[in-house]
Formats: sequence, C-alpha cells, structure tokens
Amino acid sequence: MAGPLYVPVLPTRPHAVSAYARLRPDVQNGLTPVWNLPPHPGLSPTELAAKVRQDLSAVSRAQRYRPAWLDAPFAGEEEIPVLAELMSEASAFGLLRPVTGPERPEEQQAMALATARTAGDGLGVRVRVPGEWDGRTSDDVRHLLERADPVVRVDLLLDLGAVRADRPDAGKEALRALDSLIPLAPWRTAAVLSGGFPNVTADMLEHGLCEVPRTDRNTWHEIAAGGRAYRELLSYGDYGVQPAEAISRLPRSAGGGPSWGFLRYTLDEAFVLGRVLASGDGRTVHNRATAHEFLVYPGFRGPTASSGETWLRDCALGLGAQGTGNFGTWLCVGNVQHMTYAARYV
Repeated sequence: MAGPLYVPVLPTRPHAVSAYARLRPDVQNGLTPVWNLPPHPGLSPTELAAKVRQDLSAVSRAQRYRPAWLDAPFAGEEEIPVLAELMSEASAFGLLRPVTGPERPEEQQAMALATARTAGDGLGVRVRVPGEWDGRTSDDVRHLLERADPVVRVDLLLDLGAVRADRPDAGKEALRALDSLIPLAPWRTAAVLSGGFPNVTADMLEHGLCEVPRTDRNTWHEIAAGGRAYRELLSYGDYGVQPAEAISRLPRSAGGGPSWGFLRYTLDEAFVLGRVLASGDGRTVHNRATAHEFLVYPGFRGPTASSGETWLRDCALGLGAQGTGNFGTWLCVGNVQHMTYAARYV
C-alpha cells in the first residue's frame, strides 16, 4: 500500500492525544491521524490563540516526527487570521499537513494552501460524502487543486461521515466518488474515512454488554472488493470509538455530564459496550464487575494486546492505583484498544 495502514480521525482533546501517545511505537508507525481542532465559539482572538496553541503543542509532542494531517473544519471567518499563524507554526515545527476541502470558505482554503506551500510536506483535501455523491463536487475539487502550488503533494481524504445501518449504499456512493476524484491529481495517498460507532442510549445497556455491528467496516470491505485499479492507493480510516458527529461537539463544561458512561471494545464485526457509573456509592463495585464481563467476553484479546486491554484487566481485578476511571479514561482506553486493533486487523 502507498499510504498508512490506518487513518484515525481524532479531536485535539486530551483523551485523544493521550490515547495516541499510549500506543506502542510499532502501532504509531502504521498510523497517520487526521487531527481536528474543535469549535471554539465566543473566544476573543487572544483566548483562541492560547487555546489552539495549547492543543497544537500537545499534538506536536505526541506526534513527534511522525506525519499527520491537521484540520480546522469548524473555523469561522473571524478565526482564520489567528489560526493561519498558529497552523503555519505547527506545520513548520513538525510533519503536520494542513487540510482543506471544496466546500470550505475561501479564507480557510487560502490558509491551508499557503501553509502547505510554506511547510512543504503536503496538503490534505477532505471531500465530504454524507449521502449520495454529487458529481459537481469534482469540479469544485479540480478548481481547488488548480490553486495549489504544483510542487505540493496532495492527499485525498474521502470523508463519508456517519455510516450506520441507515446507509446501505455508502460503499457504492464512495466508489462513485473515488472513480470521479482519483483521476483529478497524482494523489500521494487516499484514505476513506467513516464512522460506524453508535449514538449510545441508556436503554441499550440495560441488560449487560451490548453488541453493535460495525457497519462502517463492512462498507470499507465493499470498497476494497470493488475491483478498482486504485485499490492499492486506498487506506482505511474511521472516527474511532465515538460517533462521527462527536467531532463537532463543544467541550463539556466542568462538572457536567450524565451519572453514567460506558466502556467500549472493538471486535472484528462489532463494537461491544458496557455501562459504568460516574458517581454513586456502588460505583467501584459496579464498574469492576462490568470490566470483568469484557475479560470473559468471546473475542477479548487478552491483557497484553494493548494498554487498553491491560486497563480493563486491572480495573476488573482491582490492580494498581488507577481505580475505575472517568469519562476521559473510558474514552482514552477505548481508543487505544480500537486503534491498536484497526492498525493490525483492518
């Protein structure tokens, strides 16, 4: 394959940065993440600069000298001047490639094109296909590429968004999009991104562990089996163990959130979910019991498969001093386990 083994779509938030940093080096070497700056509405330019600089510093430390894409998909027109300087600094410091797309505001496109020209490590072109493929998008992508410096290498990020059971034709639409987009440029790499993780509700977890089919993975295998000549150019990507929509959510305020959360585990064909408590007198006993259910669940890969599995073992058996976790911990260990799996068993 020309590109990475796996392309995770991650927010520049502590749980995701920590998860990436906790991956084994051999797993990190097979990944090229798409880091997404979350929305920051209502901040002054000074506040925005401080928050984004903090996020980018954390990502740069975690990535070190490994390449990644850096996107600001929610940036408003008033934020572009602040982000332009910071993203240029981040791309110059490490191998963080700027991202734009055909539907983005002209100011955002110009920022990404200028950063790519200066940094010299390439440009990600993120093309959204949330439903039926619109052939007019090809013209928009062509016009965008015409504005790019011809010496800048380009990567195609075909983003299908949420792909669950209600999108049985997602694979066909992806192939239509790729058939149209691949001839437009000598793409260095091309990744297909999708999110199959469900929007979890309390009633799903009332009766112990719950399995949810990984519909996005099925879509990927349909694309891979499509018989196209460009198959070897494609890499698999997904939104990890959060719904695709979560990438645009505002940060939760301190002390907010429900009284319960859930542990996540990725199998070949399904996500496995188990309810845990964020508060209450019986929290520790309940959470350890839920973690133990994962240990004996068919398909559990053992405590040495990744630090995610190790945490589940330690939580279930009361080992170490880490306790039974919180919302950030549960997201982090779920993503560690998922990314390790995806890099090895796509």
